[in-house]
Amino acid sequence: MTTANKLTVLRLILVPFFFIWFFSGVRFGSIAYAVILVLLYGVAELTDLLDGKIARKSGQVTDLGKVMDPFADVMSHLTYFTCFLMSGLMPVWAFAIIMWREFSQSFLRMLLMGKGKPMAANIFGKAKTCMYAAVSICGIAARVVTTFGAFEPWMETTMTVLGGVAAAASAISFIIYIDNVRKAGTLKDMTR
Repeated sequence: MTTANKLTVLRLILVPFFFIWFFSGVRFGSIAYAVILVLLYGVAELTDLLDGKIARKSGQVTDLGKVMDPFADVMSHLTYFTCFLMSGLMPVWAFAIIMWREFSQSFLRMLLMGKGKPMAANIFGKAKTCMYAAVSICGIAARVVTTFGAFEPWMETTMTVLGGVAAAASAISFIIYIDNVRKAGTLKDMTR
């Protein structure tokens, strides 16, 4: 297995630990809880940054990596957002839009890869990823502050606004992706 793929596997392993720690560690209300939560998130996201760079730079791009990296992205983002949803930090409607987009995008990506014609990401997809990161960082910060009993109403407003912007960016990027697939005509013969 390549180094890049090992990093992606590490991310897939870390994400369930983030989920478990997010909920089981809250009773500690300590600096250790905050540090471990931030470390789990930080290391998982660092592997996301490094796996693609390493794969491209060292010629380690593999078919497994092309499938596993986007899968790990979806698993990590939806895990973070599920934690936020379950703890009241993310609106249900924003989560639903993001979840539907991620599952739909994954399905479409599988169809395209099966045809040997993957579509490149668009600028709105990159913007969506940045918004997901902003929501994640703010959600983790709000969770940490909450464990110390210092939650402020503006945090909920901030998370609602960021969640809404992330959901909008998510929907827009998917609509553009679908339009690019339609224009390319890649899946036309699948409906016959």
